[in-house]
Amino acid sequence: MSKFIQNQNKVDRVLFGIIILLLCIGMLMVYSSSYIWSEYKFNDAFYYLKRQLLFAGIGFIGMVVISYFPYYIWKKYAKILLFSCFVLLLLVLIPGIGMVRGGAQSWIGIGAFSIQPSEFMKLGLIIFLASILSDHQKYITSFKKGFFPCLLLIFTAFGLIMLQPDLGTGMVLVLTCMILLFVAGAKLSHFFGLAGIGIIGFIGLIASAPYRINRILAFLNPWEDPLGHGFQIIQSLYAIGPGGLMGLGLGNSLQKYFYLPEPQTDFIFSIIGEELGLIGGCTTILLFFLLLWRGIKIAIEAPDLFSRLLALGIASMLALQAMINISVVIGLIPVTGITLPFLSYGGSSLTLTLCAAGILLSISRHAKSMEKSTKPII
Repeated sequence: MSKFIQNQNKVDRVLFGIIILLLCIGMLMVYSSSYIWSEYKFNDAFYYLKRQLLFAGIGFIGMVVISYFPYYIWKKYAKILLFSCFVLLLLVLIPGIGMVRGGAQSWIGIGAFSIQPSEFMKLGLIIFLASILSDHQKYITSFKKGFFPCLLLIFTAFGLIMLQPDLGTGMVLVLTCMILLFVAGAKLSHFFGLAGIGIIGFIGLIASAPYRINRILAFLNPWEDPLGHGFQIIQSLYAIGPGGLMGLGLGNSLQKYFYLPEPQTDFIFSIIGEELGLIGGCTTILLFFLLLWRGIKIAIEAPDLFSRLLALGIASMLALQAMINISVVIGLIPVTGITLPFLSYGGSSLTLTLCAAGILLSISRHAKSMEKSTKPII
């Protein structure tokens, strides 16, 4: 490890810059969207901002430190990490340990703070899959020896997350893992078969919970129940609509005045659209596209299969989460509780997102050092 640190290249400035820009926008919008709620609930207009700054500080330090770690250290501890994530997912389901918020038992309280085990599982499963797929890629074309064992692992994690329940996080986890299996060389025929089973299973999940059916109905026609299940999406669209091209101006949102429930979390993009307009919203989306592009570039230039899969998995996870969150906010898909990476208020989400970005930076550093070491003298 000491040799790795001595041979470090400079940080990937493009990726680092994108992360800093997203963090700055996030801090600005967390304060702008939450100070009314903070004043009302805690008699402190800076309550959410101060906590978000703390989470960002911890996450930023973690990102920088992790960027100096040799990326292959994650492969060494992949099994331990995944086992720990499963233990946390089981603990959160135990009454008295798991905390219920917004109808989901998804948090474990530690003093004044709490952690969300499903956020750890997303990263832990990506690391583990990258490890086993890089070591046993030749088996991935076999349903029995490669594809099915991976599916069993993925859907065990998904099942535990759905017991909370947390469909948004579960969707991100499954879709990210499917991308990794596809890139690793799994047969298309296996995916086609899985798609049929998945559709049936998804319909079953919706039918088994009345609130999910209500969310689908609210998505199709939110005005059918404007004060109930359609309330959140209607208020979100009311925020985005008046924003126009330039927005109402920073701090001038009307929907944050107790119309849009807790706008600093899942629906923070609504306030971005309202206050910063189409330009602000498109700039935010562009930054996520650039983040995905940089992640793919790092994956292509990575020195081995493990680092390629790991970089692609992290980039895909962040891009999918952003895409699902923004699609919900603008009414393209039914409401699912999922944060906007780097921007939404939330300790576990922000800290783990920054740590995942640190792994991307580590892979990029090592790819550059390998590139330098293989350059001819003349």
